Amino acid sequence: MKPSAEARALAARIGHEFRDPALLIRALTHGSHGGPDTGDNERLEFLGDRVLGLAMAEALLAADKAATEGQLAPRFNALVRRETCAEVAREIGLGAALKLGRSEQKTGGRRKDALLADAMEAVIAAVFLDAGFATARELVLRLWGGRIAGVEVDARDPKTALQEWAQARGEPPPGYVEVSREGPPHKPVFTLEVRLTDGRTASASAGSKRAAEQAAAQAMLDRIDGD
Repeated sequence: MKPSAEARALAARIGHEFRDPALLIRALTHGSHGGPDTGDNERLEFLGDRVLGLAMAEALLAADKAATEGQLAPRFNALVRRETCAEVAREIGLGAALKLGRSEQKTGGRRKDALLADAMEAVIAAVFLDAGFATARELVLRLWGGRIAGVEVDARDPKTALQEWAQARGEPPPGYVEVSREGPPHKPVFTLEVRLTDGRTASASAGSKRAAEQAAAQAMLDRIDGD
């Protein structure tokens, strides 16, 4: 089976010519597709997650030789988390090359963070199996680009910062409550509210509960700074 035109275009965009095109086909095949020969990308996603993690760990250690494990961990998490992988996938137009079942196509699967992130990791694994770790690492560093240099900003976690603020004052951790969920199933919008024990609240909306919680926490931190 030959890669589709979309898959070949993706390979060109990431700058890798596959010696074994079947690896790329499998990396782009979601479990909903049900194709007869290639299988889906779950096993490749599992491997790609580890390849990505090793590449990022090496890059962070090389970039800051004095950083402690406590400093490196949040940077690492910011670089390999699902949202970041999905962002990179969108930048290279990966969604257009995905092989999806009809149900996923109808519900916007090409735009879903989970599908894009898994496929991004599967593509990394496909490059690793096709050409080795050095090539896969070079791909990761090139695609993640400036995110690695600017990770200190991205690694800031508003929820953690707000919890530490409360703990420093002997208060219990802030509470988070889902206020609403709107929009179609394939593109929901969650509104979350964070509450402090002194009665102050702040809310925010985003496409995932995690993102909404982080945004609400940041809104509360901004309010605290302004009070």
